[in-house]
Amino acid sequence: MAPSGSGSIKRSCRTVVYWIPVVFINLIVAWSYYAYVVQLCIESINNIGEKVVYLLAYHVIFVLFTLAYWQTIFTKPMNPQKEFHLTYSDKEMLAREDRGESQQEVLRRIAKDLPIYTRTMSGAIRFCDRCQLVKPDRCHHCSVCDKCILKMDHHCPWVNNCVGFSNYKFFMLFLAYSLVYCLFITATDLQYFVKFWTNGLPDTQAKFHIMFLFFAASMFSVSLASLFVYHCWLVFRNRSTLEAVRAPAFRHGTDKNGFSLGVSKNFRQVFGDEMRYWLLPVFSSLGDGCSFPTCLVHQDPELPSSPGHQPPPNKPVVGESHQFPAKPLRESQSRLLNRAPSWIENGGAENKERQGTSNPAMSVENET
Repeated sequence: MAPSGSGSIKRSCRTVVYWIPVVFINLIVAWSYYAYVVQLCIESINNIGEKVVYLLAYHVIFVLFTLAYWQTIFTKPMNPQKEFHLTYSDKEMLAREDRGESQQEVLRRIAKDLPIYTRTMSGAIRFCDRCQLVKPDRCHHCSVCDKCILKMDHHCPWVNNCVGFSNYKFFMLFLAYSLVYCLFITATDLQYFVKFWTNGLPDTQAKFHIMFLFFAASMFSVSLASLFVYHCWLVFRNRSTLEAVRAPAFRHGTDKNGFSLGVSKNFRQVFGDEMRYWLLPVFSSLGDGCSFPTCLVHQDPELPSSPGHQPPPNKPVVGESHQFPAKPLRESQSRLLNRAPSWIENGGAENKERQGTSNPAMSVENET
């Protein structure tokens, strides 16, 4: 009983520690609301028109920022579908093999009907021992959540959640609206911050809130701007933070641009096709998180390869296709997969001709 009780206490302590950054951010936001609305707008601004405009604009930004932040926190990361999990017989078969090569042969047989196109750096099937599943492309195991997360970007302590396929759009909106929030406060508080130093404000507690509010907003603006610009670069390149650190490996080798489909299509993969949802904290990303179109196309091993690219050995013929998943995806999840052929970046007439003769399932690199 003692070990079990000790483990429960440790888990409870970890949970409390993980929520400390979130509580810290919420306390700062609560104080900024009080300082801006009460101390600046209500107590310090005398012009009624200016006061109303500031309050209306502030609350619109504040609501969008708060919704995006809470969506990022409380949207559960998506985990791989059951098709990627090993069955009981698969687990037994894998456990009986004591050599790495034999185990890889079992995993290749299990993954042959799955849309798995990435590999480990050594060329092996990506397999998670803890979750007992074949990892989908761009899926990684989070040591904090102790789960495999679809299109994992990183585990963010400021939201106490994994940022991945299900909430990456919310995370981007959180960064954007928090940056706008800080910039708006900095811009509208500037003239009163100047009055503080020129003794143009009444000697009340409001002047100290105005001063610290300006310092806090301006400092957060710098850090948020750098982080937001970096993630915009990742979105336009269709990379996650993990993929920026280590490029994904395909059968022909590593390719940092393997999932890039062009700036417009990369952006729509995260924010969706409908422009009216882009700025709203509602889920509109394309796809199901398990399969992604790539800029890689099939090459017939009997034909001469294009310059700079050698076709992988023992590559399946173009006529082969995957039947995944067994049951249709929901319409909102399958748009990306259904439109995969139109997302292929054509390098010339040869690519167009090849794309026109292949089926939708073969517009990505077949590496099984």
